[in-house]
Amino acid sequence: MNYKRANNILLGLIIAVNLYVIAAPLLPVLNFWWQNRDGTKQVVLQSKVNATQTGPEPNQLIIPSMLLDEKVHEAPISQTIPVLRKGVWRWPEGSTPDKGSNTIFIGHRFTYFNPRGVFYYLDKVKLNQTIGVVWNNKHYRYKVTNIKTVKPTQTSILNSTKDSRITIFTCTPLWLPKYRLVVTAQLISPTGDLR
Repeated sequence: MNYKRANNILLGLIIAVNLYVIAAPLLPVLNFWWQNRDGTKQVVLQSKVNATQTGPEPNQLIIPSMLLDEKVHEAPISQTIPVLRKGVWRWPEGSTPDKGSNTIFIGHRFTYFNPRGVFYYLDKVKLNQTIGVVWNNKHYRYKVTNIKTVKPTQTSILNSTKDSRITIFTCTPLWLPKYRLVVTAQLISPTGDLR
């Protein structure tokens, strides 16, 4: 009798775990729909991208099309795993917006411990959309110029550039992340002139 009860409990646990494994990657899709059902949040974030001045702010990445307004974390490469759990990480060997060249932002798209990673909706970003970066209390606005999928061995996305740009990347696809989804955006308005 006790074996039958134990078997039923184990079977229930196995079913629950399998349902979680199947549903976890899909739950953020419902969350995105719910947050964006009337488009208000996207409009608010777009106005933040277009802002010219605000008070002191942490370094932030603002992507209206994916409803993202996140603090950018700084840490050495040796701290990659813990800092990626916090959210957006600026690649320390890349540039920063105030210095031009290639500023690189990295984040998780999906993990089972955090199904809606910071870049879960990066696939919602389209060409010509705007992205904002607040860096040292100055605003920078970028226009998306390229979206591509590359192999993890294609490290040229980390190279310095002559132009001012941001490169944002995460793993893709959700269940078998063997590639990188890369969004590149060019600077369209210099510091303090975001009209």
